[in-house]
Amino acid sequence: MLIAQLSDFHVTPPGTLYQDLIPSTKMAREAVAHLNALDPQPDVVLFTGDLVECGSPAAYDEALSVLSEIKAPILVQPGNHDNRENFRAAFDGCGYLPTTGPLNYCVDDFDVRFIGLDSTVPDEHHGAIGQDSLIWLDDTLAQNPKKQTIILTHHHPMLSGIPYIDEHLNRDGNELAKVLSKHDNIACVVFGHVHRFMVASFAGTLAVCCPSTASQIALRLEKTAPPASFMEPPAMLLHDVRPDRPALTHLVPIGEFGPPMDFF
Repeated sequence: MLIAQLSDFHVTPPGTLYQDLIPSTKMAREAVAHLNALDPQPDVVLFTGDLVECGSPAAYDEALSVLSEIKAPILVQPGNHDNRENFRAAFDGCGYLPTTGPLNYCVDDFDVRFIGLDSTVPDEHHGAIGQDSLIWLDDTLAQNPKKQTIILTHHHPMLSGIPYIDEHLNRDGNELAKVLSKHDNIACVVFGHVHRFMVASFAGTLAVCCPSTASQIALRLEKTAPPASFMEPPAMLLHDVRPDRPALTHLVPIGEFGPPMDFF
């Protein structure tokens, strides 16, 4: 399967900008146009949180108009800037989100199984999963122990080394690793939140972070580094998951980079 991943649109209501500076909704539409131009097209698109900036119904109306342009089926997870109940209402007709509680789900309609794991904590920016969701995850993984599975969530479950974003990581990352380590069919764990590309060994598999389609968080690794972001090129990810080889992830920059040159 070809699986595209987008993250951290931070769509804002019409007439507003992300952080009063960045046309994030316009950039999200450009990302979708780039996605729709891929050849071959992905079989499914994963969106890993922070669909909107403020969580308001007006922002979700705008975000849904952006997502409606995507050709492939889409699976979504909320982020810390999303409002869980407004997010649930926005995707009420999708058929896979639960009607109450954390937005955990399992979609087993494809060659790869997808498990959405809600790491959001209402009204907080850090992530957590909680014991009930961890038990649900373990039980769900055990139901089909041989099928390749991708876990999609929002918060990074391990340290990134960037001090100001690590304050807001998934605080149940170690407990999540214990659950995943019991299962040998996890192709990868994919997430957003960090606003930059990142890959790490995690629980016997790979943890892969998708950049934002808006701004990117500065790669500052000193413990006392002040927070910052830059307008580095936006990007998406393309995961190639097949039964006869390990999962592979491509970083796909978004934009126009001139005509192709006939060498490699």
